[in-house]
Amino acid sequence: MIYKLLTISLLFLVTSCQDKPDKAKESTIKDKEGNVSEFAVNFSPLTTIYKKRMGNEVESFYDSKFNSKDFSGSFLVAKNGEILYENYSGYAYKEKGDSIKQNTPLHIASVSKVITAVTILKLVDAKKLKLDDFVTSILPEFPHEKTTVRMLLNHRSGLRNYAYFTDDKGVWDKKKTLTNQDVLTLLATKNIGLESTPGTRFGYCNTNYALLALIIEKVEKKTYPKVLQELIFDPLGMKNTFVFDDLTKQDSVSQSYKNNYLRLAFEYLDQVYGDKNIYSTPRDLLQFDLALYSDKFLSPAMKAEMLKGYSYERKGTRNYGLGIRMLEFESGQQYFFHNGWWHGNTSSYVTLVKDSVTIIAISNKFTRKPYQTKRLAPKFGDYPFKFNDEEGE
Repeated sequence: MIYKLLTISLLFLVTSCQDKPDKAKESTIKDKEGNVSEFAVNFSPLTTIYKKRMGNEVESFYDSKFNSKDFSGSFLVAKNGEILYENYSGYAYKEKGDSIKQNTPLHIASVSKVITAVTILKLVDAKKLKLDDFVTSILPEFPHEKTTVRMLLNHRSGLRNYAYFTDDKGVWDKKKTLTNQDVLTLLATKNIGLESTPGTRFGYCNTNYALLALIIEKVEKKTYPKVLQELIFDPLGMKNTFVFDDLTKQDSVSQSYKNNYLRLAFEYLDQVYGDKNIYSTPRDLLQFDLALYSDKFLSPAMKAEMLKGYSYERKGTRNYGLGIRMLEFESGQQYFFHNGWWHGNTSSYVTLVKDSVTIIAISNKFTRKPYQTKRLAPKFGDYPFKFNDEEGE
């Protein structure tokens, strides 16, 4: 009888300990010096039982949808800043045998736009510019007088994509590397035209964010890479994140591959940044995501501007904020994310703000698997997605 009581007591103690908050939190943001960042946010610590249960669920999802034997990239899911599951597989540079590890930066493609947008919003917070400033007031040679900074951010400028208009006959010599300044100069000197009247409809366009990078440089009188380093990467301890801005150093970064591991060559568009060209890791992007919960990092007013939809000319759940995509359901629930695709690089950044969940997937060998991340959302909250188990990537 005494033995049974002792056994029951021991089981109770073990269970009780497992159900207590886990003190080994990973949610504290540290700056580049390793000190706790001024933008650190205190979340409620998760219990050991919750972390184990959800970690197992996410791992099962990863095994069924990603498959490390085929997937080349990185994957991470966290709640309240605590990592539930992460996985790294494949090669950053297969020809050199460089495998992808926790600290291996990969090209995050259009997820870069989220960071560019937040940098602009921080400059607005600092009263160095306004969302409704005309682009011409900052970049005088820009040819469209009614276009505002906000229209660039929410893709309502009506501009054409530089990747397309530089392909038009006589516009650009594709043997020459294109820069952000070249994009602006071409808009100013060539008859590029508009897709639509500024401010009238949504039209996703990389040109918008190439110009936002120039605006950042003009306002701060520093290069875009340096501004991001000072305002974002260093304060948040994003030690493995950088802007790629020099094609002569293409051999020093992770490479891009077709789905059969055939390496894709860099080209004349690969030096334009703002819309792309940030290399990062899931752990660094987690630090960035956590900082967005801090009112010191970005004011509540700017976060409100960022996370509201601007395009209602068509009915539907899809919308776009300032540098972030969103799905707005009839229930009132919102799902925030941004996907990316550049050459063989695909990426997905999901921030379930209401549930303080971060989901990140990055691949450098072409696959649509990162876009499967939305399937995880219903595990954490009331996201009314309907999935067909037979549907492809």
